[in-house]
Amino acid sequence: MRKIKVIFINLGLRRPLYPLATPPMGIMYLSAYLRNELKSKVEVRLINQRLENWTNEKIVREVNSFLPDIIAISTLTTFAYLLPGLVSLLREACPKSWIVLGGPHASSVRGEVFDTADVDMVVPGEGEVAFKMIVESYPDKALLKDIPGIIWRDDKREVICNEGMLPVVETLDDLPFPDYELIDLPRYWKHQSIAPVRWRKYASLLSSRGCPYQCMWCHSIFGRKIRMHSPERVVDEIEYLAKRYNICDFEFLDDTFNFNSKRVVQISELLLKKGLKTKLAFPTAIRGDLVTQEVVEAMCSVGTYLCGYSLETGSPRLQQFTCKRLDIPKFLKAVEMTAEKNIYITGFCMMGFPTETEKELEMTIDIACKSRFHTASFFTVTPFPGTPLYEWVKNNRPEKLAKINYNNMDFSAMRVNLTDLPDDVLFSYQRKAMKRFYADPLRIYRLLRAYPKPLYLPYYIPIFIHRATKGLWNWNSSP
Repeated sequence: MRKIKVIFINLGLRRPLYPLATPPMGIMYLSAYLRNELKSKVEVRLINQRLENWTNEKIVREVNSFLPDIIAISTLTTFAYLLPGLVSLLREACPKSWIVLGGPHASSVRGEVFDTADVDMVVPGEGEVAFKMIVESYPDKALLKDIPGIIWRDDKREVICNEGMLPVVETLDDLPFPDYELIDLPRYWKHQSIAPVRWRKYASLLSSRGCPYQCMWCHSIFGRKIRMHSPERVVDEIEYLAKRYNICDFEFLDDTFNFNSKRVVQISELLLKKGLKTKLAFPTAIRGDLVTQEVVEAMCSVGTYLCGYSLETGSPRLQQFTCKRLDIPKFLKAVEMTAEKNIYITGFCMMGFPTETEKELEMTIDIACKSRFHTASFFTVTPFPGTPLYEWVKNNRPEKLAKINYNNMDFSAMRVNLTDLPDDVLFSYQRKAMKRFYADPLRIYRLLRAYPKPLYLPYYIPIFIHRATKGLWNWNSSP
């Protein structure tokens, strides 16, 4: 029997002010699941545009040389502007191939994709089980009607939304390790990862899926129920990667790694028991008001050197309005406990929520500047399709949506004003936040002491200048 040939495309471009090129973990999980379930029936390849920075034309030449049966594309909304042109070229070059869209953008806009891109189907959410069923259906589109939750075009080009929810993997330990055969991991070490530390030998990990919180700006690709790998599975994956690549540096990309404090302690104890020497980074994975001294001690015992803590807003009213409901005093205590261990802390703040006042903007600045953050970002609140925030703006301030340009943007330079304040007022507060935060000599000293690679800090100066000046006022410019 001929193998079904599947090629994945991770769409997006690196830019000087947004230089991330990280292992595409979602695609790697999909590939591993396919290989595990379908064995020799499938052949899989990957083109990661975020790594290669190839043009659409170059991508199509590479795809065409593989002669795929199925082309699976994943992209963020900020790179979705590349999708129509690429799909048009792929359709011409590979007329018999099915073109499937998955990932964050597909989950955000769902069937709206068909208005701009000539894809065959959309998988809006967790993809392993549904995509395996799609591959098993090839080449008979009539079989797609039995896959819950997908959106597809039949042979008459009519759009069909299948009833039901996408099937998910309830027990994450049933999943195989991500497919590292799909990538050349050392190539990623030359580029910026999610953690703001360049030029290091690392691997990324996802130890859980889903988030029980209801933050209005967030997507819910994996649902509101949190599912977690067991401590044993997490440590087994670390041990496997450590031996295969001779590395000790790992970054966790969970939404809420520390949702279960007992699990954090168990993972740390198992790493120590196995004698694994590790350095751990949690660039986005820690919920601050869940952190305890026991958790900090456990994380510190296994070499944690970086934590990202998300304050978002210093306003208790907005914490309720946005449904994050962070306990700010507990959060600040967690930051302090972590800083006492000389762990580098990067803080995340958001400015420009609907109904936000100047006083509330000041509250966010005050809390960030008085905190033990080593660095901080002050992002513009941006409503992405498929989020409760987007629906709120659509229903209450629809005129605001017309000004949003998602295309190829550094998230810190998104320019939309959802408040009732004048544009120059909101963006002046962002500039003020950056300048005031970094004007503290003690903070700079602490940053130099805690940052994992202080000699590389000058690399980030252009990004800082961009965010503190042009990036924060040139809000209506095109890329």
